[in-house]
Amino acid sequence: MNTMLKYLFDRTTALFGLVALSPVLLTVALLIQLRMPDGPVFFQQIRIGKGGKSFRMIKFRTMTVNRGKNTVTVAGDSRITPLGAWLRNHKLDELPELWNVLVGDMSLVGPRPDVPGYADSLRGDDREILRLRPGITGPASLKYRKEEQILAAVDNPRRYNDDVLFPDKVRINRYYLHHWSMRTDLRILWATVFNRKLNYAGELI
Repeated sequence: MNTMLKYLFDRTTALFGLVALSPVLLTVALLIQLRMPDGPVFFQQIRIGKGGKSFRMIKFRTMTVNRGKNTVTVAGDSRITPLGAWLRNHKLDELPELWNVLVGDMSLVGPRPDVPGYADSLRGDDREILRLRPGITGPASLKYRKEEQILAAVDNPRRYNDDVLFPDKVRINRYYLHHWSMRTDLRILWATVFNRKLNYAGELI
């Protein structure tokens, strides 16, 4: 993986994106302030990044302030506000993460950053995914675009996430690590924006 090329592309694109999308960012921030005045506009949470180092990820807030400690979210979760559900459905809550990309905590494409605890469970070769900067989107994110609906359909969402989804995401992200190319990243970004599906190799299906 040409990490320098990827890093420069990420930071340049993030800077352009923050400038170009500033009207959208300001509009969403205003809507949250007006429709969800019980808390801050942004939701900040400690996540695990490259090399297992923690960083503070920034998103638009989509939940009530007293949301509890459950980190597994399912569709229809009572903690999600109506505006928050709309933002999550259109992935607009993720836009502030462009700042995380700009400052080098994240990449545009890579594994989604997990909360503390999941990286600690990685064993053996699975730990190599920590060589990657976490991404706003990625091949595993595209496969599980409807993750909240999947989890809502099972009896024990946390167990299903830990036993089924998380291991599969690790396998997908390891494949991405060993088969990365700028072409693959561009395809993943295109598929994310236009709601298309990709296979493991980053090819449209």
